[in-house]
Amino acid sequence: MNALASPCVGRCRLNNQDICIACYRSLTEITEWSQSSDSEKQIIIKNISSRRQQSINQE
Repeated sequence: MNALASPCVGRCRLNNQDICIACYRSLTEITEWSQSSDSEKQIIIKNISSRRQQSINQE
């Protein structure tokens, strides 16, 4: 069974809502990633997708 890879792209920079503008994770999601279960990681990945889409729509 393969562990889900971190979505980190190595360019962390938080906006004023504590969302990384590189990987779209919240500060909490970043700090809790390594202790999260695969199902929790899948939820985080869905959150990332939603945030990325919202960011694209705002541009």
